[in-house]
Amino acid sequence: MFQGLELFGGALLSFLNFRSLFNVIWATELGIIIGMLPGLTATMGVALLTTLTYTMQANDAILILICMYIGSIYGGSRSAILLNIPGTPASASTTLDGFPLAKAGQAGRAIGIATTGSFLGSVIAMIAMSIFTPMIGNVALSFQSFEFVWFAIFGIIICGNLTAPKDPLKGWIAGFIGLFVAMIGMEGIHAYIRFSFGSHNLSGGISLLPAMVGAFGFAEIISVMRHSKVEVVNTKIERILPKLREVAKYWKTIIRSGIIGTIIGAVPGVGEDIAAWVSYDMAKRSAKPEEREKFGKGSIEGLIASETGNNACVPGAIIPVLTLAIPGSAPAAVLLGAMLIHGVRPGPLITIESPSFIYEVIAMVFYATIAMFLLGLTMVRPMVKILQVPRQKLMPIVFILCVVGAFALQSRLFDVGIMMFFGVVGFILREMDYPMAPLVLGIILGDMLDKNLRRSLILSDGNIAPFFTRPICLALFIVTMLVVLSRSKWVKSMLGKVFKKKAAA
Repeated sequence: MFQGLELFGGALLSFLNFRSLFNVIWATELGIIIGMLPGLTATMGVALLTTLTYTMQANDAILILICMYIGSIYGGSRSAILLNIPGTPASASTTLDGFPLAKAGQAGRAIGIATTGSFLGSVIAMIAMSIFTPMIGNVALSFQSFEFVWFAIFGIIICGNLTAPKDPLKGWIAGFIGLFVAMIGMEGIHAYIRFSFGSHNLSGGISLLPAMVGAFGFAEIISVMRHSKVEVVNTKIERILPKLREVAKYWKTIIRSGIIGTIIGAVPGVGEDIAAWVSYDMAKRSAKPEEREKFGKGSIEGLIASETGNNACVPGAIIPVLTLAIPGSAPAAVLLGAMLIHGVRPGPLITIESPSFIYEVIAMVFYATIAMFLLGLTMVRPMVKILQVPRQKLMPIVFILCVVGAFALQSRLFDVGIMMFFGVVGFILREMDYPMAPLVLGIILGDMLDKNLRRSLILSDGNIAPFFTRPICLALFIVTMLVVLSRSKWVKSMLGKVFKKKAAA
C-alpha cells in the first residue's frame, strides 16, 4: 500500500511541470469542444489525436489522449443540455433532464450540476482504479495462453452483445470481421504471409491506426454529408457554480452511480452510454416517489446520476486496458492501440516490467479530472458559441486530419487508401446498424487471439481439452455461452414455455 502511495506521489510530481500542465489544459479543452459538437465523438477525438501525438514521448502522448478522452465524455453534456442533442452517445440520458432544465431557464444550473457530477464520478472511479488495478494485474500473472484465448473471445461477444442490443448477432459479426482483418499479413510465430493475394503492401498487415481513423472519422464525415442538420443555439447562461447543499443532497446517488459506472467500464466493450443509462435507471428506481415523478421533466437527481455514471466509466474502462490489454470501451480501445504504438505493453506483465506506469496513468486521470472540473465551470459562455458552428463546416478539417493522420504513421499512401476503405465500409455497416466498437476491438484482439491459440495448441500437442478443463477457461466458456444463449430467440421461447407450464401448474 505504502509503495503504491509512493509511486503515485512520484507520478504526480513528475507531471508537475509547465509542459505537462499545458498539455493537460489544451487537450482537456479540446476534448470538451469535440465532445460538445454533435457528431464528433470521444472515439473519433482520441483516434485523430493519436495520429498527431505519434512523434511525442510515450508519457506525453498518453497524457494528452487521456485528457482528450475524459474531456470529450464530459463535453457531450453541453449540447445535450442546450440543444437536446447528445454530443456523444454517453450523454444521451443527460438530455432527459438537462434539456427540460435549460428550457425552464436553468441552463447554467444544469451545466454546473453536470460538471460536478462528472468530476465526482471520475474521482470515485479513480480511487477504485488505484485500488483494483494492481490487484487485478497480480491475479492476471497466473493466466496463460489458454485463458487469453477465451478473454479475446469473451471481449468480442460481450462487446457485440451490449453495443447492438436490438440484434447482438450484428455486433458479433462486426467483431469477427475485425478478427479476420487482423489475420491479414505476416503472422507472428512463423512469419508466414496470409491473405495478402500477392500484394506487397498487404503482406505487412492492416495498420490499426488508419483502420480506426477510417471507421470512426471518415465514416462520420460521410454520415454528416448524408444526414445534414444545422442547429442554432439561443440560450442564456446564468449562475453556473452549484450550491454545495444541492449536490450533497444526492450523495447516495453519486456514490452508487460512480460505483456502477466503474464496474460497467471495466466490462470489455460496454462503454459510457450503457453506464449512464444504468446509473440513470437505478437512480430513478431508488428515488422517492415525489422525486421520481420529476425524472424526464428536469430532475437534478437524474441529471447528476447520468453524468456521474458516464464519467466514472472512463477510469473503469482503463482498468482492463492496463491489466489485461482488453479495452472496456471504444475510446479505450483506441487508447490501447496508442499505447502499443508508443511502445507500451499493457497486460499482466506490466506490474513486473513497468509497475510505476499504472500509477502514472492514475496521475494522468487525476490531472485530467481537475482540468475538466475547472474548465467546465469557467469556460462555459465562450464554448457555448462554438455550438453555433454548423458541423458541416467542421468536416473538411476533420477530413484533413484523417488523411494526415493515416499518412503520418508510415508515410504510405496505401494507409490513406486503407483509411478511406474502412471509412466507406464503416459507413455502410453503420447504415445497417452494425456497431463499430466490436470491429475495432476485433482488430486489436486479433493478434493476441491468433498467437495465444496457436501457442496453446503447441503446448498441449494439439489437444483442445485444456481450453475447457482449466478453471478460469471453463468459467469464461460458461459465461460466454450464457451470454450467447441468453440472446437466442429459441432459448427465450423454450424458457417462456417452461415458465408458462409452471405458472399453469
